[in-house]
Amino acid sequence: MKTSLDSNQLIAQMQQLSKLAKVGASQSIDTTNATAGVSGGAFGNLLTKAIDNVNSQQMQAGQLANQVVMGDGGVSLVKAMIASQKASVAFQATLQVRNKVVSAYQDIMNMPI
Repeated sequence: MKTSLDSNQLIAQMQQLSKLAKVGASQSIDTTNATAGVSGGAFGNLLTKAIDNVNSQQMQAGQLANQVVMGDGGVSLVKAMIASQKASVAFQATLQVRNKVVSAYQDIMNMPI
């Protein structure tokens, strides 16, 4: 069974994470309850699913391109190009999320204690 994230699901999950972050930021942070309001690894699971989705889209685009090159009549060039563009957009979006996460990590690490 293949599961994929569409843009509406991704936006809804990001909004949910934003709400959780606001709840966590409004509470005082102590060492015993540092993960208040966050269910075990929800953000990590979301990132893993997104990366898996990008990987499957890239693999599918590669397979369709190979079929076009080999002359398989069942696959059109248009279908292969659309799959390639979907994979490219998904990869670029994932890259931008990674860049934002790295930037946020660097900002946190540069904060004075």
